[in-house]
Amino acid sequence: MKKQIPKFKTEEEEREFWATHDSTEYVNWAKAKPARFTNLKPSTKTISLRLTESMLDSLKLIANKKDVPYQSLIKIYLSERIEEEIR
Repeated sequence: MKKQIPKFKTEEEEREFWATHDSTEYVNWAKAKPARFTNLKPSTKTISLRLTESMLDSLKLIANKKDVPYQSLIKIYLSERIEEEIR
């Protein structure tokens, strides 16, 4: 008999739980079926980032040339750099 999965108040609480518990005690993975979640949007967190005015102006200029919001451009640049560092 599998253990009952507790009810979680927040995603953070659930993350902490699964980081310290073995899911095989709660889920029969042999009965699992593939699932597609096509409309999922990654969770985001707002942060404060201090940039020099000249750096921000340059980012806005580049973003304008590429016809994208400057905050989106920053996310693109960060994502590309993270992928590069991981490889």
